[in-house]
Amino acid sequence: MQIHQVVRPKIAQRCRMARDLGMSTAEYAVGTVAAAAFAGLLFKLVTSPEVRQLLLGIIKKALQLAG
Repeated sequence: MQIHQVVRPKIAQRCRMARDLGMSTAEYAVGTVAAAAFAGLLFKLVTSPEVRQLLLGIIKKALQLAG
């Protein structure tokens, strides 16, 4: 058995395995757009008057308990 008969299949196997590692550029783009959309939604939610009043009420109550 010659060395190339042993090495060539090993190299081919590693190449096949390497193709599936990590995300592709398209997957990064979709992930980035999804993260930006989620951040925008979260920002809109937290800055709404209802949520702002709720958060201020929680903070005031916590400060009264601490004092």
